[in-house]
Amino acid sequence: MEVQFVTQPLQDIKTDALVIGAAYKTSKDGESSVLLSTTATTVDTLLNGLVSERSAAGEFKGSIGQILTIYPMGKLAAQRIIVVGLGAQAKVDVPSMQWASAIVARHLQSTGAQHIVMALQWETEQFSLSQGVQAQVEGVLLGSYAFRKYQHNSEKNSKNITQLHIFVDSAEKADLAYAIHKGQALAQGTNFARDLVNEPPCVLTPKELANRASTMARDFGLECEIWEKEKIQELRMGGLLAVSQGSAEPPYFIILRYRGAPESTEKGLALVGKGITFDTGGISIKPAERMDEMKGDMGGAAAVLGAMHAIAELKPQTNVTAFVPTCENMPSGTAYRPGDIVRIMNGKTVEIVNTDAEGRLILADALSYATQEGFSPIIDLATLTGAVVVALGHTMTGLFSNDEPLTNEIVAAGRTVGEKFWPMPMDDEYQESIKSDIADIKQTGGRPAASITAAKILEHFVGSAKWAHLDIAGTSYVDSKKPHQEKGATGVGVRTLTELVLSRL
Repeated sequence: MEVQFVTQPLQDIKTDALVIGAAYKTSKDGESSVLLSTTATTVDTLLNGLVSERSAAGEFKGSIGQILTIYPMGKLAAQRIIVVGLGAQAKVDVPSMQWASAIVARHLQSTGAQHIVMALQWETEQFSLSQGVQAQVEGVLLGSYAFRKYQHNSEKNSKNITQLHIFVDSAEKADLAYAIHKGQALAQGTNFARDLVNEPPCVLTPKELANRASTMARDFGLECEIWEKEKIQELRMGGLLAVSQGSAEPPYFIILRYRGAPESTEKGLALVGKGITFDTGGISIKPAERMDEMKGDMGGAAAVLGAMHAIAELKPQTNVTAFVPTCENMPSGTAYRPGDIVRIMNGKTVEIVNTDAEGRLILADALSYATQEGFSPIIDLATLTGAVVVALGHTMTGLFSNDEPLTNEIVAAGRTVGEKFWPMPMDDEYQESIKSDIADIKQTGGRPAASITAAKILEHFVGSAKWAHLDIAGTSYVDSKKPHQEKGATGVGVRTLTELVLSRL
């Protein structure tokens, strides 16, 4: 999609749709009134008060994502005017701008509009003009995303927005160029991650995930290493070897390095992503219902690769390294079993209780390696536990950490981009549940506090490094269409990780 500025007078802009924004304000007596942005007020004047008239009649109330379509009948060059609601005036923020932009993009795409102009600028102290521009770009690119490559005649029948223009005052153009660039980079990195998760597992095998990471690295100038089974065996990554041994597909270990500060002695941030490209549960096999969604068990790996995509595009002056262990978890005569003992790269042993708790094993090897290489902080992302969905639903990502300042940084970065994280407890008492009689630790602590005990297992493999674990099991995938996005992968984590990197400069 082509993205650029437009600075013509609003009445002269030729486009399939000119999008303006409006919010609402509730008085003390409970009456609501619609408030138009500056650009919306200008358009309303050009339309002889038609927007205000429709609002006064109750046709448009300004609730977030509500859409009012007006045909200007020659009074403006645009074919149609779209008024989109931004919600309550006091709560208009970056996430609501993104949400509204995504909703209107999906709506316009369904109508066949190809060229749209966004003019949602909103006067507020909660965010700057550049943040508002960035939010519009992100919203449109994320909202218009669809995964259709395997549908017959998908290209012939697809309706795609091909041109996105952001209306700005000509005097502001130079200051806002980076906002558009950043919005594009964050959305493109997120959509790259979505593509990976949405691919069928017969296509996105561990080898194919490694291939796509390698191709992306070459395209963006990242250093890349792909380790095959022989190297993994040499390093004694027992968790990755155990989980993969039931599959005909061999394991891989992916390393991507972004060197934005090549002269620095600081290693920079390490990102670790769980890359189970399909999870049957192994010998402890899952129920058939919804097992198809287990192609998304590499959502953590996708988020880490998507973040590297965005970081390489934005070129911050810092160093970031990604580690992705990837394999399948399959049942067969060679699969690892409940009752086995697995030795992780750092030497610690794990008693296997349930082969469906495989993610923590491959992450243990990756965390051990990152720690051995001296990285700190380390952040891992994984669709790790169903328990976090029970605890937080599909709204919040569970955040587990051994460092409070790092926790605060992640929460703040998420708030900036519109992703939500909830800090979870990591008290020492939870260690009791993962004590083993025959190994250093037990692979699961049972149903109580299952997401916490899973994080406590991972903590055994980070040494003294500052570390955070993001359990994205509830936020990486939506199982039905939403007003702002398609069914399928969300790409959660990409924008937060990128914003975190940028905020640490």
